[in-house]
Amino acid sequence: MKNLTDQQKGSLMAFIAVMFITPDSLFIRLSNVDTWGLVFYRGIIPFFTVFLGMLIIYRLSFFKTLLSSGYHGLIYVGTFSLTNITFVVSIQNTNVANTLVMIATAPMLSAILGAIFLKEPPDKKTWISIFVTFLAVLYIFFDSLKLGNFFGDILGFVTAVGLAVGAVIIRSAKSKNLVPAAVVGKLFVATFALFFIESFALIENDIFIVPLMCILCVAIPFVLVTIAPRFIPAAEVNLFFLLETIIGPIWVWYIIKEQPSIETLQGGFVIIATIAIHSFLKLKKT
Repeated sequence: MKNLTDQQKGSLMAFIAVMFITPDSLFIRLSNVDTWGLVFYRGIIPFFTVFLGMLIIYRLSFFKTLLSSGYHGLIYVGTFSLTNITFVVSIQNTNVANTLVMIATAPMLSAILGAIFLKEPPDKKTWISIFVTFLAVLYIFFDSLKLGNFFGDILGFVTAVGLAVGAVIIRSAKSKNLVPAAVVGKLFVATFALFFIESFALIENDIFIVPLMCILCVAIPFVLVTIAPRFIPAAEVNLFFLLETIIGPIWVWYIIKEQPSIETLQGGFVIIATIAIHSFLKLKKT
């Protein structure tokens, strides 16, 4: 990693993180645990896994690093906790494809927030992309109203907003290590779920599915996604989530035959194509 440029480091971390995340939605579908039980385990298992790892690496300086993150750390704890909860509840209340298409809008949301808070104004091409993706999201929302999936789609969009805010926070505090804040966020998620959880029991395949999901699809990626924006722009990190938008529903369709609506496929194609073309033009320019 020492011989890599910042661009290469950030891109590699984001890519590896998203590849680990792609089967996450499938594991949520395969699990028989209730929503809040799932939220609890997705908080507590990654918390202990990463916390122990951080203590081994940083020892007591873990707490010093946490305190030194200041208000950036506090905001990141909030956004990180929110997105971890809304993602699971969204998946449970709409098609997987709908949730992931909503999350695909995160790069455009990052661009807007970056313009407001980081003084990194988007160019004309980015504004056009933002407008097109916004129209596509409205199209999918309209379809969800007819199907009764609106609540799940709204939470999917809230997840995208949370991801965008989190990425911008990391970008604005790139000299700080926010991984400890993310670890605390996982503890917050588990604590919040305790107020609503009905059962802690893991039965049959859940004994294997839940721990595997929490370590491979949650713990490892969240460390990489938290570090990556220190090396590349927030919007660029979120572009890698397009891979999840494409691959995630394929996993779900192939294994459990869940098919998204035609409107979701149409709107999703417009969003993915728009962001992909925008990214290509931007990379070509640079």
